[in-house]
Amino acid sequence: QVQLVESGGGLVQAGGSLRLSCAASGRTFSSFAMGWFRQAPGKEREFVASIDWSGGAPYYSESVKGRFTISRDVAKNTVSLQMNSLKPEETAVYFCAADWVRVVPTATPDYWGQGTQVTVSS
Repeated sequence: QVQLVESGGGLVQAGGSLRLSCAASGRTFSSFAMGWFRQAPGKEREFVASIDWSGGAPYYSESVKGRFTISRDVAKNTVSLQMNSLKPEETAVYFCAADWVRVVPTATPDYWGQGTQVTVSS
C-alpha cells in the first residue's frame, strides 16, 4: 500500500507562485512514477504533470508547460510541483498520484492523495 499526502496549497493572487509537495510512504517510493492532477469545481479531473521513477522524463499538459515544474527527491520520498504565473482558472484541488508504470493523462493512476486546495484570486 502507498500513502500520498499533499501539502502547500493555499490562496495566491493571479500571477503568483505556489509550491506543492507530496510525501509518499508505504512501499518503495523510487519504484513509482509520480504525477499531479487537478479538479476544478464542476469539472473532470485533469492531468497536470508527471515524472518517471528516476526523476527523469518530466511531462506537462500544454496548459501549464513553461510555468510549472515537477521534480522529485527520492531520498526524501517527495515529489513537488512548482507553479508560477498562476491564473484564476487554475483554482482547483490538486492531487498527487503514483503508478507502478507511468502517470499519463489518459489512464487512472494506481494511487491518489487526498488533494490540496489551490485558490487563485483575480
